[in-house]
Amino acid sequence: MSNQSEIQAVKNRFGIIGNASGLNYALSVSIQVAPTDLSVLITGESGSGKESFSKIIHNLSHRKHNQFIAINCGAIPAGTIDSELFGHEKGAFTGAIDSRKGYFETTNLGTIFLDEIGEMPIETQSRLLRVLENGEFISVGSSKVKKSDVRIIAATNVNLIEAVEKGKFREDLYYRLNTVPIFVPPLRDRGMDIEILFRYFSTSFAEKQRIEPIDLTQDASVLLSKFRFPGNIRQLKNIAEQITILEPVRVVNAESLTKYLPRNQSSGLPALLRDLNGGSDGGFTERELLYKVLFDMKKDMSELKKMVFSAFQNGFNENDFRSNEIFNNFKENEHNFQDGNEVVFSNNYSQQIEDTTLRIEQTPIKRDNVEDIEQIEAESNTLSLEKKEKEMIIKALKVNNFRRRNAAIDLGISERTLYRKIKQYDIED
Repeated sequence: MSNQSEIQAVKNRFGIIGNASGLNYALSVSIQVAPTDLSVLITGESGSGKESFSKIIHNLSHRKHNQFIAINCGAIPAGTIDSELFGHEKGAFTGAIDSRKGYFETTNLGTIFLDEIGEMPIETQSRLLRVLENGEFISVGSSKVKKSDVRIIAATNVNLIEAVEKGKFREDLYYRLNTVPIFVPPLRDRGMDIEILFRYFSTSFAEKQRIEPIDLTQDASVLLSKFRFPGNIRQLKNIAEQITILEPVRVVNAESLTKYLPRNQSSGLPALLRDLNGGSDGGFTERELLYKVLFDMKKDMSELKKMVFSAFQNGFNENDFRSNEIFNNFKENEHNFQDGNEVVFSNNYSQQIEDTTLRIEQTPIKRDNVEDIEQIEAESNTLSLEKKEKEMIIKALKVNNFRRRNAAIDLGISERTLYRKIKQYDIED
C-alpha cells in the first residue's frame, strides 16, 4: 500500500482535503493502479468527488501528457451517444451531413472518464465491451474497424450488481470495468473532515468576497458533523457559502446553523419523526427517541407501583388493576420494543408485572412502609441510569480510541460535559 507521505503529496498536488481512513484508502489504491493500464470502476454517492479520483489516476499515469476527457453518460441522449463516443459517417442518420470522429478516436493514447456508466444504453454497452476487450470499434454507419488505445475509467452512483440482475447492465461489461474497484466514502462517513472542509470552503469564499470568514461554536460543529449531507461535498460547499455571505454574525452557533440545514435531510432515519406530543415542527433522533421511550417506561413503572400500593390500601380489585391505563401503556411500550422475534431488553416486563400481582395478593403490605419503598426505588432508578450512562461513555471512548472530542460527538454532548462526566465516574483512559 502507498505510504502516508505519498498520500499527502497527492493531496497537496490535487487539493484533496481530509484525513478520513476511507478517503486515504481510496487514494492509496488510486496511486497504486495509476501506472498501469487497468480499467477502474469508481463507486460512490453523487457529489462525493469521484471525478477527482479519475484525474488523479490519469495524471499519475504514463498517459498524463495525452488527452483526458470526462463524459457524463446520463447527460447524452440515447440516440446520439454512439455517435459521440465512436463517431459517425456522412449520411449515417438524418442530420449527419459530414463525417465525425468520436471521443475514442480523438482521445487515442489518453484517458476517457465515463461518469454515470449505469445510465449507458445496452446497445452502447456492447460497443464499449468490444473496445475494452480488443481495442476496436466501428463508427456509426461504417463497416470499417478502427483501433483505439484508450484507458477507461468509469464511475457510478448506482448499484451495478442490481442493474445487472434487472437486465439494465451487461454482466460481462461490469466485470471487465471492475478490474480495480475504488469506493469514495460519502461525506457523512468522514468524521472530522466535515468541519475541516466547511472551514476551507468558508475561508476561500470569504477571501473572494473580501469578507470575514465564518467560525463555528462547539455546538454548531457537533450539529454539522451529525448532518447526513445527501448531496455530499457539493451540498457542504453550498451551505458554507450561503452562511458566509448571509449570516450577519461571524461566529455561528447551532441555532443559527439550523436555519441553513434542510430539515428533511438532517436525520439518518428513513422519515422525519414528528413530535410525540402532537407537534409538527420538531423531530427526534434515534437516540432521543430511545431515551424518551425508556423514560416513559420508567415513569409508567413508578406510577404502576404507586397504583398497586394504593389499591391495597383502599381494597384490591384485580379487574380494575388490569384495565388501568398505566398498566396497558406499560405493556404497549414493551410491545413497541419488539425487534422481529427478539425483545430488545432481556427482562419480560409484562411477565414481571403478572408475577408481582400474584405475590402482592399473597403478601400483606404495611402502609407505613410505602414511602420508604418508593424512596429506595427512586434511588435504585438513579443508580441504574448512572450505570448506563457510564457504560455508554466508556464504550464511546473505546470506539474512538479515547479521543474525547470524537467520543463527545458520538454521544451528542459537548467536550466540557464529557470531561465532567469522566471525572464524575472516575473513568481512566
